[in-house]
Amino acid sequence: MTSFWCGVVSLEHIKRGEREGFCQVCHGKRSPLDRMAVGDGIVFYSPTATFRGKEKCQSFTAIGEVVGAHSYQFQMTPDFVPFRRDVSYFPAVEVPIHSMLDVLDFTRDNPNWGYQFRFGHFKISRHDFEYLAAAMIDGDTWRDRFAEERTLL
Repeated sequence: MTSFWCGVVSLEHIKRGEREGFCQVCHGKRSPLDRMAVGDGIVFYSPTATFRGKEKCQSFTAIGEVVGAHSYQFQMTPDFVPFRRDVSYFPAVEVPIHSMLDVLDFTRDNPNWGYQFRFGHFKISRHDFEYLAAAMIDGDTWRDRFAEERTLL
């Protein structure tokens, strides 16, 4: 069954991941990546423009589908070897979160809506993923890749 996720990554970092076809969350930890499965949808929220920067972004900045079967390590520097997972990204526009606070399941009626982003990676509802995909992606081609599973009775 398809699951849907939100990763929290600075704009600068997610754009690199988008260009190179991977995601990295929670400062390179493996366990969040291992919770995902091939075919899952993932959307990225960027609270800031740069890692540890002060310039706010507060937008959903990338969206895609998990395609890598496993997480893997990648040596970025001699001292930093984070885990990554391969993602196929959709061409998408950035969408500010403030116009969606009353619509998304994980923010609606929640005065502390930003708290969940502190986890760096969390599961979201199909409704939220579809709403964000419709706002970020031009056209409907993404829908076929995430068609709701149906069971025959």
